[in-house]
Amino acid sequence: MTQTANTSTSAGKQMLSEQVYAHLRDAIMRGDYGPGDALKPQDLAKGQGVSLAVVREALVRVVGEGLADRLPNRGFAVPAFSDRRWQEIAEARRTIEPVVLRMSVGRGDVDWEARVRAAHHRLARTPAYVPEEGEYYSGAWSEAHRLFHRTLLEGCGNPVLLETFDRMWTASELARRWSAHRVSDRDGAREHRLLEETALARDADAAAAVLARHLTLTAAGLTDGTSQEPVEEA
Repeated sequence: MTQTANTSTSAGKQMLSEQVYAHLRDAIMRGDYGPGDALKPQDLAKGQGVSLAVVREALVRVVGEGLADRLPNRGFAVPAFSDRRWQEIAEARRTIEPVVLRMSVGRGDVDWEARVRAAHHRLARTPAYVPEEGEYYSGAWSEAHRLFHRTLLEGCGNPVLLETFDRMWTASELARRWSAHRVSDRDGAREHRLLEETALARDADAAAAVLARHLTLTAAGLTDGTSQEPVEEA
C-alpha cells in the first residue's frame, strides 16, 4: 500500500511539474516575460496553485532548454537579448547550415523538391501573427517555419547533421522571436522565397549565400547595430 501511494504521489507531482513547465515555456515564448525578467518561484507557485518543489523542477527544465538562467544567489530569470549565447548559436548555424544546404541541393531528388515547394507554400499561407497568441509569431507559423528550413536540409540524407540542426533550432527559438519583434520591417517572406527559388534552381552557391544572410539578419536583430541590408537577389 505504501509503495503504491508513493508511486501515485510521484506521478501526480510529475504531472503538475509538466503542466507548470508547459505554462512557463509558453508564457516566455509568447512574450509574457521579457528579456531579463525575473522568474520568481514563489509567485509562480502561488499563481499555479502548486508547491515550490514543483515549480523549481519546472524551472530546471526551462533552464535546460536555454529559455531561462539560474543566477547565483538571485534565483531565475529570462536571458537578456544581448546574451552572448545567441550570437554563438547564430555563428554555429551560419557555419553548419549553409554547408548542409549545399549537400542537400546536390543530393536531393524530385521528392525532396516537391517537399520543399509544399513546405514553402504552407509557410507562405500561414499567418505569422495571431492576436490571441501574444506579440510574437503564432505557434502554427513557428512550426511551418521550422519545417520549411528542415525540409531544405533533408536532401543531404545525413541524419546526424539533421539532428544537429534540430538541436540548434530549438536553442535559437527564443532569440528568433525576439529578433522578429525588434525588426518588424524585415521582409522574411522574401528571404524564404529566395531560399526556395535558389535551392530548387540547384544553385548551391546562391542558396548557401541566401541562407547565411538570412541567419545573419536574425542575429543582427538582437544587437544595437542591427543590419538592415537587403538580401541580394540570386
